[in-house]
Amino acid sequence: MSNSDVYVTKLITLLKDFTQDWDNEFDGEMDRSSKLLGDLSFESIDIIQLIVAIQEDIVGGKLPFEKLLMKDGRYVDDLSIGQIADFLAANIPG
Repeated sequence: MSNSDVYVTKLITLLKDFTQDWDNEFDGEMDRSSKLLGDLSFESIDIIQLIVAIQEDIVGGKLPFEKLLMKDGRYVDDLSIGQIADFLAANIPG
């Protein structure tokens, strides 16, 4: 199992906890391709709260999340679980 796959598993666990009380339409299984806004009904404030939760629960510190959230000086439209996992795998030593 690659580092990225390990982070996918950790992110899905975190996201299930994060979204358990939400009234959203998503009833499939979360996987690498699941999108935060498109599939999981995230709002922009939810992404900020998720970043904080990732830093506290998975990373144990700060990461340059602006590299993930910004592309060519603009905020990205949406993020998949896989994109976040790949970012974590590339930015967390170990």
